[in-house]
Amino acid sequence: MIADAFAFLQSWYASCCNDDWEHSYGVTIDTLDNPGWHLKIDLVNTPLAGASLDCLEVERTEDDWVQARRDGLRFEGACGPLNLGEMLGVFRDFARTTASPCD
Repeated sequence: MIADAFAFLQSWYASCCNDDWEHSYGVTIDTLDNPGWHLKIDLVNTPLAGASLDCLEVERTEDDWVQARRDGLRFEGACGPLNLGEMLGVFRDFARTTASPCD
């Protein structure tokens, strides 16, 4: 599951790179200090721009949680220290049910 979600993100990113998009937009994976991960994926000028996503909040334990939202311009998520694969899966599922890869 983790490898599939990571491979999907790589493929989605590569499909959006058109010698223009990647100079202004992209994907950022960073760490949080509580601890955890923060994921930002720019959706501007992609088939996912403007797609809706209900806020997702899953709180299992202090270290086992996932949150995701989309503000119209980017997909953002945060998660516990061992939930990065799950968060990437949330993006994969959002992208697959919303639109095709960039053309």
